[in-house]
Amino acid sequence: MEKSFGDLKALKDISFEINKGEIVGFLGPNGAGKSTTIEILTGQIERDSGELEVLGQDPEDDPVELRSRLGILPEREDPPSFLTGREYFEFISDIRDEEVDEANWIERLHLEGKLDKLTHNLSKGERQKLMIVQAFFHKPELVFIDEPMTNLDPVIQEEVKQIFDDHSETIFLCTHNVNLAEEVCDKVFFIKNGEVVEEIEDTQNLREKFLNNYDY
Repeated sequence: MEKSFGDLKALKDISFEINKGEIVGFLGPNGAGKSTTIEILTGQIERDSGELEVLGQDPEDDPVELRSRLGILPEREDPPSFLTGREYFEFISDIRDEEVDEANWIERLHLEGKLDKLTHNLSKGERQKLMIVQAFFHKPELVFIDEPMTNLDPVIQEEVKQIFDDHSETIFLCTHNVNLAEEVCDKVFFIKNGEVVEEIEDTQNLREKFLNNYDY
């Protein structure tokens, strides 16, 4: 598929395939086209050309229905500032028609004493935790994640990795963090300047492979 924004060629005929149950890394430097790819795959924006199938359907045919089957963790998005954390959980429960297991998420993400505060009074890391909950709580078939560790302390980062491991379905992880991709991914696609330049199924020593061969 391809995508341009004016004269900027954001994606240049990229092509890849992922299998059910895999944690797939989409690894590349800032500006490589990772976030644009997620927005197209989740039906948020339209591609310019190319064929595409996500969970058996074209995202542009019925993006609302498709997103009901997905979890999405954007890179730069916060819960509504006028809601408390608990109200936000009620809000996403209503949208998904699925109850949030508050006790489980409070324990896993160390949210004790945080849910009755307005979200704009929470730290960036605490708001990121709420966004992680909204991506995973309803047990989606496929989860798209863009730089999940932003603003999280090392303890919570380890818990998030465990959440990935516990999740039985497919995860599409966009990141520029080579260490994270090496640790959690089953395979990795490397994207650079809007092109998928390599697929790697052996994710050991990713840092050495990339830094020896690519100019970040």
